[in-house]
Amino acid sequence: MMERVKAWVNDQLALGEFSSREQVLRRSAIMALRIAALAYFLNVASHLILYAAGVFPYDLPAALVIASVLTPLIALPVAFIAYYVVGQAVYELALSRAEFERLSRTDSLSGLLNRRAFLEAIETAVSPAALAIFDVDRFKTINDTLGHVAGDEVIVAVAGRLAALGCGRHIVARIGGEEFAVLVCGLSPDETLAYVEDARSLIEAQPVACGAGPIAVTVSAGVADCAPGRDFDDLFSHADRALYLAKVSGRNRVVHERAVAGVVPPTRYEAPFGEIVRDLGGGRFATMAAGRHQPKA
Repeated sequence: MMERVKAWVNDQLALGEFSSREQVLRRSAIMALRIAALAYFLNVASHLILYAAGVFPYDLPAALVIASVLTPLIALPVAFIAYYVVGQAVYELALSRAEFERLSRTDSLSGLLNRRAFLEAIETAVSPAALAIFDVDRFKTINDTLGHVAGDEVIVAVAGRLAALGCGRHIVARIGGEEFAVLVCGLSPDETLAYVEDARSLIEAQPVACGAGPIAVTVSAGVADCAPGRDFDDLFSHADRALYLAKVSGRNRVVHERAVAGVVPPTRYEAPFGEIVRDLGGGRFATMAAGRHQPKA
């Protein structure tokens, strides 16, 4: 019996999690009422026990009236304040934890997912899916001639357009420098190419406004299809080779991995490609594309 009472009390007093300050206020009021009711019950019960034992020094009816008035008057505000203060602390802690998690998964400049978050997301992607790698054309020239501030504005603008076109359906990330990755989900191969081409055209059609004036920006993209049994190392290397072919073919274009078949890999791919390190304990990819040696332009 005592264990059941103890479990009930613990359940009633448990803080749990809070999704808003309004929920903290509402649950504080409810909990204050419960605590006041529990305090009133215990007060009355102790009066009756003492009275039955013949050791109660006061008139029982008068004592019960006083208990009925004073117990809620004291218990309600004290319980409300205590629960509200602790609830606010729990809510603030949850906000801090959520913000820390968001920052650890977000690229600070573009606001897109970072490499870590992208690799986690790609592990749970459902077929059909394809990987598209976008690279800003002649980005080094933008940085060298207009400055790094202009380069940052280009990164932010391209990221915004890719994210807007993805509409939350596709997974968009900045994976380093001027390079972006998009996991295109739920589209056929032809629809995927059309989507990537639309993204390329959108970026080309809208110059980036910055302090130095409008900047005409284009991107090149390489696409590779996800397939059962295909690991990310292989997927990424094929998308990257397609991107390289798009670059050497004149830039500002989309190339699918099928177009790379039979093409001899350039020197920059002689080293192991996309050296992806798996964390065997959690099955997470730790790094991406460590094997690239020459920056794309």
